[in-house]
Amino acid sequence: MTDEARPLVAVVLGDPAGIGPEIVAKSLASPETRTWCRPLVIGDARVAEAGISSAGVSLVVRGCAGVADLRGAAGTLEILDLANAAPGSYPLKQVSLAAGRATLEALERAIRLAQAGDVSAVIFAPLNKQAMHLAGNPFGDEHGLIAHWLGVTGCGEINVVDDLWTSRVTSHIGLREVSQRLTPEGVLGAIRLMHATLRRAGTAEPRIGVAALNPHGGEGGLFGPEEETVIAPAVTSAQGEGIQARGPFPADTIFVRARRGEFDGVVTMYHDQGQIALKFLGFDRAVTVLGGLPIPVTTPAHGTAFDIVGKGKADVGAFQAALRMAVRMARGTAAL
Repeated sequence: MTDEARPLVAVVLGDPAGIGPEIVAKSLASPETRTWCRPLVIGDARVAEAGISSAGVSLVVRGCAGVADLRGAAGTLEILDLANAAPGSYPLKQVSLAAGRATLEALERAIRLAQAGDVSAVIFAPLNKQAMHLAGNPFGDEHGLIAHWLGVTGCGEINVVDDLWTSRVTSHIGLREVSQRLTPEGVLGAIRLMHATLRRAGTAEPRIGVAALNPHGGEGGLFGPEEETVIAPAVTSAQGEGIQARGPFPADTIFVRARRGEFDGVVTMYHDQGQIALKFLGFDRAVTVLGGLPIPVTTPAHGTAFDIVGKGKADVGAFQAALRMAVRMARGTAAL
């Protein structure tokens, strides 16, 4: 494949105390990665070396002054070395301010490269929200921070396993707050976000199913009014905009229908409503896409897995799926 067909992707090592460096090393040692893209790693070269050692792979670390210095040679891990995570400056397998600071610096450098058009997409290995908070992230997660850096609103998390996409109206809030936060505008925004992101990934006419909030779809208001007063009006509005959205459907059956191929994406009302189903279907392949951004940004849906750091056990499957998705979105194609 020509260089033009292999987009340049910024690869962030993730939290240096977690499994991210090992996963990145395993990915770059895999021949398929080079057929998809030209990767430029962002982070500390010493952390990358440790990841290579943990992964038990053979890679030569080569520092790059910038994108123009990238050669794309097999058997190398080419890195924009930030030299910001010296060995001993942070504890392995633990949350720390130092690791969080290094993570934030690497993530912002990657986003700025994409913002400038120097790379076509960004993928980051698992981050730790608590560590980033200690280092000064004022947002609940990296999604809000990246949106802030790019000056955009309406960014949202979308999760993918194979060909099934899910998004949610509310995210990292307590369950008792969900019904209070649901509005027709919020549900419509989630449907629009799903529609736009699927189109960017190459699905010409996305079919979107919308989940109910209450058991059995509310039973005509018996179990709550949200289906009739909030969700259904949003679905009608989306249909008026030409979006192929249907619902609300009971949450305990909508994923059965989606798995049978009835929907390309499912919009849920709160975090676990979709996450439990998605991770059950394929935890080792689950991808998080940051929808609503002007650049493709993806990450594996799992965390830093401190318990297996340094043991060579980290599974690269979800990272590879996230990398494929980033390349798909960069190229605007439905498959890779």
